[in-house]
Amino acid sequence: MQGVLTGFAVIAVVIAVGYVLGLRGHLGPQGREVLTKLAFHVASPALLFTTLATADLSTVFSSRLLVTALSTAAVAGVFVAVGVVRGWGVGRTTIGALCSGYVNSGNLGIPIAVYVLGDASLVAPVLLFQLVLVTPVAVTILDLSGGGDKGPLWRVLLTPLRNPIALGSLAGVAVAASGVRVPNAVMGPVTLIGNMSVPAVLLAFGIGLCGSTMPLRGAERRPVLLAVALKAVGQPAVAWALASGVFGLRGAQLLDVVVTSALPAAQNLYTYASTYGVGERLARDAILVSTVVSVPVLVGVAAVLG
Repeated sequence: MQGVLTGFAVIAVVIAVGYVLGLRGHLGPQGREVLTKLAFHVASPALLFTTLATADLSTVFSSRLLVTALSTAAVAGVFVAVGVVRGWGVGRTTIGALCSGYVNSGNLGIPIAVYVLGDASLVAPVLLFQLVLVTPVAVTILDLSGGGDKGPLWRVLLTPLRNPIALGSLAGVAVAASGVRVPNAVMGPVTLIGNMSVPAVLLAFGIGLCGSTMPLRGAERRPVLLAVALKAVGQPAVAWALASGVFGLRGAQLLDVVVTSALPAAQNLYTYASTYGVGERLARDAILVSTVVSVPVLVGVAAVLG
C-alpha cells in the first residue's frame, strides 16, 4: 500500500502549497492563470514530447491497451449520453467525459506502478493511449465547440496541429516511430521545461481551491457525482469484466489493468477546462472528489487481486 499512499501524499502536499500561495496572494491575482497557461502552452507539450519520444510504441498493440480503450470509451460514452439528454453542452460534456475516464497515469500512476505493480512501464499503455488519442481528440472538440468563426474546412481539419498539447503528443510519437535519437543539446532543455508541467498544474489547482465553495454543491453537483461514480467505480469494474471475462487475463496482468483503471481523474484536465473556460468547477470538483474516493478503491483492488 506504500505506493498508493506515497503517490497521494505527494499530490496533496503540492496542492496544499498552491492553496497557501493563493491564500496569501504571493503570485498576485493572475497567478493561477499564468501557471495554467504555462502548463498548457509550454510545459505540458514539452513533457508529452519527451515522454513519447523515448517510449516503446509496441506497448500500444497489447491486450492491456484494448481493455483501457474499451473501458474508457464505455464510461465516457455513458457521461456523453447523459450530457446530451440533460443538455449540458458540448464543452461541459467533453470535460465531464474526460473526468469519467481519463486517469492520472503520470504523477500518480507512475509511483503506484512502481510500488504496487513493481514496474513503471506497466502504466505506459494507458499513458500512450491518453496522450496519443484521447487528448488530441478532446482538445480538438473543445477547440471546435468554442464560439466564433471556425474558418474554412482546411483550417478546421488542421485544428489538432494548432493545439500545443496535441502537437507535443504527435511530435513525440513521430520521433519514437522514426527511431531518430534527439541530441542531448535539444532534449535536455525540453526535458527541463517539461519537468515544470506537473508542479504547475498542481499549484494552479491548489490556488483555484482558494475561495471556492465546497464540492458537490450547486449546479455542478449532478455532473460531478456522475463523473466520480463512473471514474472511481464504473471504469475499474468495466476493466475487470473485460480483462477477466473477454481477454482472459489473470493474476498480475489482471491486477495491472484494474489498478490503472481505478486511478482518479488527472489534474491536467483542470488545465484544459481553465484554458477553454468551460466546466472549470466540474473539473475541479470531479478531480478532487475522485482523488479522495480512489484511495480506498485502490487499496481494496490491491488487497483483493494482489
